[in-house]
Amino acid sequence: MSAEGPPPSKVKKVDVSADPEDGRDYDVETQMALEEIDGCQNEIDALNEKASEEILKVEQKYNKLRKPFFEKRSNIIKKIPNFWVTAFVNHPQVSALLDEEEEECLHHMTQLEVEEFDDIKSGYRIKFHFSSNPYFSNTVLQKEFHLGSSDPKSESTKIDWKDKMNLAQNAKSRIEKFKQGRKRGLETKSFFLWFEDHEDPSQDDIAEVIKDDMWPNPLQYFLVPDIEVENGVEEEEDEDVAESVVVVEEEDEIEGEDEEGEDDEEGLEEEEDDGDDEDAAGEDE
Repeated sequence: MSAEGPPPSKVKKVDVSADPEDGRDYDVETQMALEEIDGCQNEIDALNEKASEEILKVEQKYNKLRKPFFEKRSNIIKKIPNFWVTAFVNHPQVSALLDEEEEECLHHMTQLEVEEFDDIKSGYRIKFHFSSNPYFSNTVLQKEFHLGSSDPKSESTKIDWKDKMNLAQNAKSRIEKFKQGRKRGLETKSFFLWFEDHEDPSQDDIAEVIKDDMWPNPLQYFLVPDIEVENGVEEEEDEDVAESVVVVEEEDEIEGEDEEGEDDEEGLEEEEDDGDDEDAAGEDE
């Protein structure tokens, strides 16, 4: 490049001074090193982007491979009464949303489905399947998340509530009564209010829990009560063993005391016999 040509491009000046108002220029050697680092970083970023594309392809491949197993699992789950409501109630985060009415409603839930879009980064949908119930006429309630754009959004099925059975409205009324002095996080604890909430789809913790934790392995949450029962039985057995040991020890002590008492009585009898013999000898003399 000729001396009369444009000056070489420089990276953005990096502020290394303690004072943020004090900018610094670098000597030629440092500037060249920084430009080389910037070039390396561009190569790394390009590889990271390529890796993301490859990972996406792998995820898409295995999503297709997992799908028939999820379908098989769903068909088996249908044979177990109240499977999903049990799993929901046992999940620490999901159960925090449920009031008594909503838990009762979820007894009519027959199936859960999570479907990721072909472009996984762009979003997913959650489907809740219901049998005929006294709360609403829908057979499927769906909440869908579109996260691929700079303006993420979500949308959900309009629930056709039956007369006087609107659980979302009931939850709102209940929350209004206790709203004063409470933080917002405590005000929205309702499953159906969550279902209808579209304020911040990119930060929907409950949806992510259902997608990434509940859906991959719901069995672990369904089995929680059985595990607790087994532990309870073991603890009761241990307590019974401990009590029996105490009883045995007490019985041993009582037997020991009885034996000592018998020995004392035998000693007294012997002493009395000796005394009688001495008295008899005195009379003879």
